[in-house]
Amino acid sequence: MSGAERDAHEADAVTLEFRALDENARIAIVTLNRPESRNAISPDLAEQLPARIREADDDPSVRAIVLTGADPAFCAGFDLRDVGSGKKKGTNPHPGYWGALPPTRVPIIGAINGAAVTGGFEIALACDFLIASDRARFADTHAKVGMVPGWGLTVILPRLIGTGRARRMSITAEFVDAQRALEWGLVTEVVEHSLLIERAVQIATTIAANHAPAVSAIRDLYDEVAPLGDSDAAFEWENRRAREWAARRAAERSERS
Repeated sequence: MSGAERDAHEADAVTLEFRALDENARIAIVTLNRPESRNAISPDLAEQLPARIREADDDPSVRAIVLTGADPAFCAGFDLRDVGSGKKKGTNPHPGYWGALPPTRVPIIGAINGAAVTGGFEIALACDFLIASDRARFADTHAKVGMVPGWGLTVILPRLIGTGRARRMSITAEFVDAQRALEWGLVTEVVEHSLLIERAVQIATTIAANHAPAVSAIRDLYDEVAPLGDSDAAFEWENRRAREWAARRAAERSERS
C-alpha cells in the first residue's frame, strides 16, 4: 500500500453512522475501521475515535452510542509499528480527561465483536457496559509487550471482575473468552456473532425510550459514588442527589403549570 493509499484509508479509521428511531431520537454507531490491522490503534484512529464520539454526543437527537469494531477484531491494541517508530500519536480533542474515551452525556454500549487487547481492552472498559459476540476475547498484554496501562485499566477492571482476576489477567496476559467474561461479570451478555449489532441496537433503543435527563443523571451518580464504595457517605450522596433531582423536577412542573 502506498503512502497516499494509506492516508486515504486512514481518513476513515473510525466511522460514524446514525439510525433514526423516530422524528426526535437517534442512536449512533461508532466503528473502529482498520480491519486489515485488526483495528489496531494508529495515530489517526487515536485522534478520530474521541472526535467521532464527541460528534455523536453533541447531536441532541442522539440518545445512545454503540461502539464496535470492523470484523475480525474489536481492537488489537496499539499498532506496534507506530509505537516503535516514535510517530506522534493523535491529538486528543478533549484534553483534561483520563481514559480512552471522552466524557459523554449519553451511554456508550460496547459491542465487542472479536479480540479486545491491551489498548483495545481499555477502550472497551471505557464503555458504560459491554455485550459480546461469541467470538469475543479479552486480554491485557501490556506486560507481554513491555508497556504499562494508562487509560484506567487498573482502576476499572478490578471493579468489574475483582482484584484477583484483574491482577491475573494483567500479570499473565492470558486471554479470556466470551463465556468466561460473562461468568466473571466483564460483559453483561453474549450473543451469536451475526446478531451482535442488532442486539446492541435493541438495547440502545430501550435506553432511548427512557427519560433522557434521568439517564444522564443516573450515569453521573454511578461515577460520583464509585470512589466512596459502600460507605455511609455513598448512601448520603445518593440521597442528596435524589432530593435535588426531585426539587428540580417539582420546580419545572410548577413553571409549566
